[in-house]
Amino acid sequence: MGTIKGRVWKFGDDISTDLIIAGKYKFKTIDFDELAKHAMEGADSEFALKVSEGDIIVAGKNFGCGSSREQAPIVLKRVGVSAIMAKSFARIFYRNSFNVGLPLIECPEAVDKIKAGQTVEISLSGGSVMAGGETFSFKPIPAFLMKILKDGGLVEHYKKKGSFPWETGKRNSPKKG
Repeated sequence: MGTIKGRVWKFGDDISTDLIIAGKYKFKTIDFDELAKHAMEGADSEFALKVSEGDIIVAGKNFGCGSSREQAPIVLKRVGVSAIMAKSFARIFYRNSFNVGLPLIECPEAVDKIKAGQTVEISLSGGSVMAGGETFSFKPIPAFLMKILKDGGLVEHYKKKGSFPWETGKRNSPKKG
């Protein structure tokens, strides 16, 4: 997972987890395919109908604010969003996204210049965004988070490796007795 290329969906500041997936849906089902039908409904009622696999969300400040709804990044990933770029993210949403394998990029300069519908290319490891003939830089995603993304999320990483990327060695099984 090095480069992501996709069409942009543009949103403003303070997109909360309730706008991403409203509680009225979240509390009725745990079927993520069903929940994905309502992704971003609070910000754009037609988003889930129009979004395509690989599309990218570009937003203002504080994306993912509100409750620590881990379903929010799962629903966005399930509906086909390949990455989210914003001026800033709520910290719990940031970590929940990487845990489910959804990359987030903070690049305020690019956010200001990128337009809805535009195609952008993001180099996660290189720390760059190409859009409209311009290149913007962002702090590259740390190596341990890249490992999580590459494996499809934290749970998948653990299943494949038997340890977390920040651990120095494999975990020992608990001793019986």
